[in-house]
Amino acid sequence: MHDELNERIRAYWNERIHDLAVATSPPGSEGFFRELEAYRFEKLDYLPRAVRFDGYAGRRVLEIGCGIGLDLARFATGGARVTGVDLAPRSIELARTLFRQRGLEGDLRVMDGAALEFPDGSFDVAYAHGTLQYAADPGRIVAEMRRVLVPGGEAIAMLYNRRSWLSVLSRIMKVELEHEDAPVLRLYTIREARRLFGAFGSVRILPERFPVRTRLHGGWKGALYNAAFVRCFDAVPRPLVRRWGWHIMIFARR
Repeated sequence: MHDELNERIRAYWNERIHDLAVATSPPGSEGFFRELEAYRFEKLDYLPRAVRFDGYAGRRVLEIGCGIGLDLARFATGGARVTGVDLAPRSIELARTLFRQRGLEGDLRVMDGAALEFPDGSFDVAYAHGTLQYAADPGRIVAEMRRVLVPGGEAIAMLYNRRSWLSVLSRIMKVELEHEDAPVLRLYTIREARRLFGAFGSVRILPERFPVRTRLHGGWKGALYNAAFVRCFDAVPRPLVRRWGWHIMIFARR
């Protein structure tokens, strides 16, 4: 059952790239990567604050579900020794292209994050941003993250928050969540996220990802969201709404 579901997940993500609709340049071109990177870090403006991509120089960083390699390239640019794995061969092909274009070194492989082909204690950091919620067995991936970390190593992950502003807005506006048609999509409460990483020595939870203007949704719903909802939500002091952030960031120590 796991293998069959994994093949469906692989096929799905082999045909799709996050935020592809914003790109005007051909896939694999320098313009393509620039456009997707610019939109990613516009939409996820919190990410460089939450994760210091330039703070891991000389350390061994593994990304599970690296996609086309945008986050991993930032770790590499900061001096980290990086490895990226993904179920989708197309993603790894594009990630290798990105690394070649930018003159970066990295070990990029097609691999199942639930069955990592690395010895125990191979990495200082294991990173999985937006991977576990689409996985056949997220628990096994988390166990593998812990296994391949050195004692004291850090796991950084992101899950979708079931009790978030976006979950509520999606139901009210009848707009599907991104990749809601994926073979697997799980939403978590903060308590469930903490429990998933319960085998780690310490776990810190940081809800993030609050409304920013969208370029993926048009029509009156997109216009209303950009003109009214984002502005009104941002007027509310962040401490009052933090627990309802769409992304649950997890920082765990082995």
